[in-house]
Amino acid sequence: MSHDPTVNAGDIARLAGVGRAAVSNWRRRHDDFPDPIGGTANQPLFSLRQVESWLRRYGKSYQVSLGDRVWQRMKAAGDLRLGELVARAGALLTSQAATLTSGPAGADARPDSGGAPGVARGGGGDEPDAQRTGRGHEPGAQRTGRGDEPGEGVAAAGQGLEPEGLEPELAELVLELAEQHGALTAYEFLCERYLEAHSRQLSVTREDVAALMVRLVRTDGATILDPACGVGTLLLSPARTPVTLSPARTEPDEPDEPGTVRVLGQELSETSAALTAARLRLRGVEARVVSGDSMRHDAFPGEKADAVVCDPPFNERAWGYEELTGDPRWEYGLPPRGEPELAWVQHCLTHVRPRGLVAILMPPAAASRKAGRRIRANLLRAGALRAVIALPGSDLWLLRRPAAGERPPSDVLILDATEDLGSVEPAWQAYLEDRSDQTVRIIDLLADEVDMTPARHQRRDDVGKAYAEARDRFLAAAAAPPDLKILEQPLGQPATTLGDLIKEGLVTTSQAPPKMAADGGDVPVLTTDDVLNGTPPSGFTTMQQGLVPIRPGDVVASYSSVRVMADGGAMLGPHLTLYRVDAHRLDPDFLAGFLRAAGGRVTTGSSRFDVRRTRLPRLSLKEQKAYGEAFRQLAVLEDAIRETSTLGQTLIRLGLDGLTDGHLHPPAHGLTP
Repeated sequence: MSHDPTVNAGDIARLAGVGRAAVSNWRRRHDDFPDPIGGTANQPLFSLRQVESWLRRYGKSYQVSLGDRVWQRMKAAGDLRLGELVARAGALLTSQAATLTSGPAGADARPDSGGAPGVARGGGGDEPDAQRTGRGHEPGAQRTGRGDEPGEGVAAAGQGLEPEGLEPELAELVLELAEQHGALTAYEFLCERYLEAHSRQLSVTREDVAALMVRLVRTDGATILDPACGVGTLLLSPARTPVTLSPARTEPDEPDEPGTVRVLGQELSETSAALTAARLRLRGVEARVVSGDSMRHDAFPGEKADAVVCDPPFNERAWGYEELTGDPRWEYGLPPRGEPELAWVQHCLTHVRPRGLVAILMPPAAASRKAGRRIRANLLRAGALRAVIALPGSDLWLLRRPAAGERPPSDVLILDATEDLGSVEPAWQAYLEDRSDQTVRIIDLLADEVDMTPARHQRRDDVGKAYAEARDRFLAAAAAPPDLKILEQPLGQPATTLGDLIKEGLVTTSQAPPKMAADGGDVPVLTTDDVLNGTPPSGFTTMQQGLVPIRPGDVVASYSSVRVMADGGAMLGPHLTLYRVDAHRLDPDFLAGFLRAAGGRVTTGSSRFDVRRTRLPRLSLKEQKAYGEAFRQLAVLEDAIRETSTLGQTLIRLGLDGLTDGHLHPPAHGLTP
C-alpha cells in the first residue's frame, strides 16, 4: 500500500486530546501547519506523518494508538476499497484465531476455527455504480437478476474473500492489534469505524430493537435465519441474548441440540456478508452466511428454520415483481409492485417451520395501505399474523407459521410501544398465555379495512383517568424563575478561564474510554440523552479499564447541555466530559452555569468554540454559591418547562380523544354526564 495514511480534523483532535476548535486554531495561526493532501474544502484530509511531525515540533502531546494506525492505513486505500479491506481483515483474523495469543482478560472468547468465514459469492454483486442501499447493507450494492434457475447466482459457502488481499504490512498490523486486544475486540473496532465512515449510506438496525426481536422469537437449540442480514446486527444477538419467551401458544417440537444456536444469513452485498460471517465466527457461532439476492436467488431453498428475523429494505420497487409473479412463496397472495415488504413477509414465512416465529420490521404504512389489504386479510384468516407493534420509526410484525389442522386464533395483538420498548415482551407473553387485554378481534378487522395501525386501536377505557392524572402532573410541574437584581451597568470583575482553573488544580477533567459501548452489561452509564433530559442513567456497559465513576457534585457536559450530578454510582458515558471541582475553592453550580452560558452563545454548527476559554469571574466561594444557586434555579426552571411541554402535549391529545369519544365532557351549558 503506497498511499500515505491520512487523517481529518476530527482524527487530529482525537489523537492530540483536544477539541476540533483547537485544530482549527492551529491551522489558522500556524503557517507551517501541514496543508491538506486530499478531501474537500469542508472535509480536508492531512498526511498522518506530516501531522505527527508538526505535533512533535511544537511539543504537543499526542497518542496514535495501534488501532488508529491500522484504520488510517486502511483509509489510505480509498473509500471504495475500505469495506473490502475490513472484510479481508476479518478473513485474516478468523483464519488465524486459533494461533493468536489471548488479549486482555475477558477481551473475547476464542473460537475453534481454522478457516476463512463461510461467505459465498452470489448474484448481488458490489458494482461501483450500483444504486441500492439497505438496512446495514454495503453502499453501492444493487439487485441483479442474472440466471434463469431459482438458485443460480448463489455459490456454495466457503468461496468468500481471502485474507491474501491485505498487503503484508497492514496484515501484520491487524494481527498485532488482535494480539494486543483480542481478535474479536480488534475486529469490532474496525467494523465500528467502518460503519461510522459510512453512516450516511448504511442504515443499521438499532441494537436494542435487534435484541428484542431475537428474544421474542428465539428458542434454545434454534436455527435462526436472517435473509437480509446486512452487517449482522440481528444475527449477532442470539450469541449474547438469553432465551426469555416460548415461541407459540402450542409448544413446539423439542430442539435437536439444546443450548446451541445455528445461524443462517443472506445478504446482497458480498462485502457486508463477509463482515457478518467474520463477526459471527469470531464469537464462536456456527454460521453460514451467503451473499446474493434473497428474492431472486434464495440461498436456502427448502430450509426450515426455527425462527426468522429480518429488517428488510423499505420501499424498494425493483424487488423482482416481473420475474417472480408465479413464485410458490406467495401463499397469501401476489405482493403488489409497490408492497415489497409483503414479499419479504412471505419469504420469511416460507423459511420457518410449522409453529415457528418470524419477527420482521415493516414501514408503518404497510399496516394500512389499500394495495396490501388482501394479503393482510389472508395472513389474519390463516392465523399467520399474530402481532403488529409500533416501534420508533417502524412497526414490528410477529408471525407464526400455521401447523396443519391447527385452528387459527380469533384475535391479534396490536400495541403502540413507541414510548416504551419495555412494554413489548410482557404484552407478547400475555398474548401467548391468552390473557392479553390489548388484542383486536380478527373478525372486526376483516369487516373493516384490515387497518392494523396501532394508533387506531389504542384502548379508550382509561382516557378519563389518564387525563386527570396528566392534568395534575402538569399543574404540579410549574417552577418559578430566580429573583435577580437588575443593574444599570454590568459589574467589572476580574476574570479567569476554565483552562487557568485546570492549571491551578481547581478543576480536573475526565472522559470515557475510547469506543466505550453503553448498550449492554450490568454497569449503569450516564448518556448524553440523560444529561440533556435531566433523567437518571439509562445506559449500561461491562466492567473495563478506564471507566470514570461519577460522584455527587461532578459537572458533566455534552455538546449541548451541562448538568451538576446530585447522585453518584454510575459511569461517565461516551461523548461526555466530566469536570470535578475542588469544593473548598470552587462551587460546581457556579462552574456549570458559566459553561452553559458559554455553550449557548456558540452558533449552531460552529467548530471554533474551545471550552477551556470559557471565562468566569474570580469570586470568593460565598459569592460563587450565590451565583450557583441562581444558576441552579434556572436549571430547575428549564427542566420544568421541558416537562410541562411534554405533559401539555399529552394533555391535549387525551382531551381531544376523551371529548370526541364520550369519556370526557365540558361542565358548562347544562351538560351532565
